[in-house]
Amino acid sequence: MSRIEKMFAGLQEKGRSGLACYFTAGDPSYAQCLELLQQLGKNGADLIELGLPFSDPVADGPVIQAAHLRARAAGQTVARTLALVAALRESDTSTPVVLMGYLNPLMQYGIEEFMRAAAQAGVDGLLLVDLPFEHVAMVAVPAQAEGIRLIRMTAPTSDDSRLDVLLAQAEGFVYHVALTGTTGAAQGVFSAIATDLVRVRRHTGLPLAVGFGIRTPAQAAELAANAELVVVGSALVETFATQGMAAALQQVRDLHAAVCAAAQVVEPL
Repeated sequence: MSRIEKMFAGLQEKGRSGLACYFTAGDPSYAQCLELLQQLGKNGADLIELGLPFSDPVADGPVIQAAHLRARAAGQTVARTLALVAALRESDTSTPVVLMGYLNPLMQYGIEEFMRAAAQAGVDGLLLVDLPFEHVAMVAVPAQAEGIRLIRMTAPTSDDSRLDVLLAQAEGFVYHVALTGTTGAAQGVFSAIATDLVRVRRHTGLPLAVGFGIRTPAQAAELAANAELVVVGSALVETFATQGMAAALQQVRDLHAAVCAAAQVVEPL
């Protein structure tokens, strides 16, 4: 059982949904990012989503785009991102880490070589937002060989026939994009999310994560009623960039408390 499966099993025992926190690897520097990552599990993050810096993050809004640019300017690369995960694993061996990014950096690194290095570093999952399903085997096969879960994405625009294809061999969990558009670009209005997730569940028995547009504890609590994992990214990246680490960690604690409260679970940190 991977760290991802263990996390969801633990959440089910506790009777609550989980909180996934996204930050960009190497933003604003390798050392500062590592210090933050080392604190996330202790402050309420059930899963860490770590962005692979890329020059053209087309699925991301201005906040995360700026984080990618800061990280690249500070010298962050794919190799340094894997080193960052390996350094995190020296103190945190239990919090799952899912790398989120784009296909091009993996192709430049070499997909099979990347999977071997990622598994050795302690990566648990991979989410590639621009990987067409028709070409998924080129990534899925080497990922599975190394025990890395390739996370599939669905969206409000995914119809039932597409969901059948997308989720036939899904693993780990399914990431449902709550809103059409880029990350952090819209204020979340999630009136249709319950219906959307019921439809997705007809095609998979895997846990569902919901992300894009979630900024506040109230929104996190609202979505926790319908999904096994709530993903917050742009709001945390923005706080880290403008207010510093202490404020970002407090925001993580507030989001964690909201997710717990939604299930009427008390879980002191």
